[in-house]
Amino acid sequence: MTPVASERPPIAAILALGLTQIIGYGTLYYSFSILALDMARGLDWSAEWIFGALSAALLIGGLAAPAMGKWIDRFGAGRVMTLGSAIAAIALAGCAFAPGKVAFVIALIAVETASNLVQYGAAFALLVQIRPRVAQRSITYLTLIGGFASTIFWPITAALHAHFSWQSVYLIFAAINLLVCLPIHTWLARSAGHRGTGEKSGATRRIEPSLPAAARTPAFILMVTGFALESFVNAALLVHMVPVMSALGLGAMAVMVGTLFGPSQVMSRFINMVFGGSLPQLMLAVISAVLLPAALVILLLTAPSVPGAVVFAVVFGLGSGLSSIVQGTLTLALFGSEGYGQRQGKVMSARLAVSSTAPFALAFLMGNIGVSWSLSITAGLGAAAVAALLAIRPLMRMPVAAQTALARGEP
Repeated sequence: MTPVASERPPIAAILALGLTQIIGYGTLYYSFSILALDMARGLDWSAEWIFGALSAALLIGGLAAPAMGKWIDRFGAGRVMTLGSAIAAIALAGCAFAPGKVAFVIALIAVETASNLVQYGAAFALLVQIRPRVAQRSITYLTLIGGFASTIFWPITAALHAHFSWQSVYLIFAAINLLVCLPIHTWLARSAGHRGTGEKSGATRRIEPSLPAAARTPAFILMVTGFALESFVNAALLVHMVPVMSALGLGAMAVMVGTLFGPSQVMSRFINMVFGGSLPQLMLAVISAVLLPAALVILLLTAPSVPGAVVFAVVFGLGSGLSSIVQGTLTLALFGSEGYGQRQGKVMSARLAVSSTAPFALAFLMGNIGVSWSLSITAGLGAAAVAALLAIRPLMRMPVAAQTALARGEP
């Protein structure tokens, strides 16, 4: 690879990964909300129990993420994603053929575990392994494409479900993962040309950490804390956005306003792609974290105003869209490309463990203390995420004496 080529994002890989991300998120995550009620009827469950099963599957999948991160570093993200596509297809078929509730839950856990092998965490690691020096730009481009997953797969799932049972839809999705995603991931695994982030052709391929060695552990804890709290706020509102706005007096307009969220996510990624190239990743992370609680405050202060709700949906979408980028790029910027997969696995585990509880937690709060207080608490958690990310900045400027004291565990 020539020096010039190494500075260009791998466009073919990004486009191929973009397709698999749309399919991965669309078939393994977004389709569930369309099919859930039919699943519940078929299994003789309530809607609450079927979503509870999804939360449990997400939590267990999150706990497995650190091990998957180690596999990515050891074997290469392309190989892991290839395996993930095969497991995803088998797991979707397992859900479709499940004879009862226990078998369905086991298959659903396999679906959400496989999702960690094929979705953003693994895809970001693959882009880092292919061309580390342009990985931040590559991740931005990829998230711009992946942002269309819900826009594409919600109507596709609904259209298929109008003619087929949920089991048949899942079998169609299993075939798509097997016939489209698996060959693409196999090709990408071969194109990567190495096994993992620990096996580079030379030091010039690596991204070095921007943090002093003694500051990396506290900085990582702060980063994971910030991302986990952000994920809680994001997950809670994604599930309850329309009910929350309805409860605040917006009525039928809540659904229309809610549709602005998806385009705002994509718009934030496009703006960042065009104008955010020179912005430090930590600053971008702080901006994305600020937007989420700011949007909730706007909603609380303006409800039941429709213009206020529109601003809320747009601002929240902007924050959510940026968040998915920085959760891949900040790790690279702060800690470098060495061991990237393992770090992303730990980040993903914390995020999924926290966010899997968010829909239930917000529903519980709203049922007991009301919508306004519940949103205020959620906004407070978002503000705590901002504080955690801001606390990383002083660690980047830590004097040598302070680094030595921190390494020794001194106050």
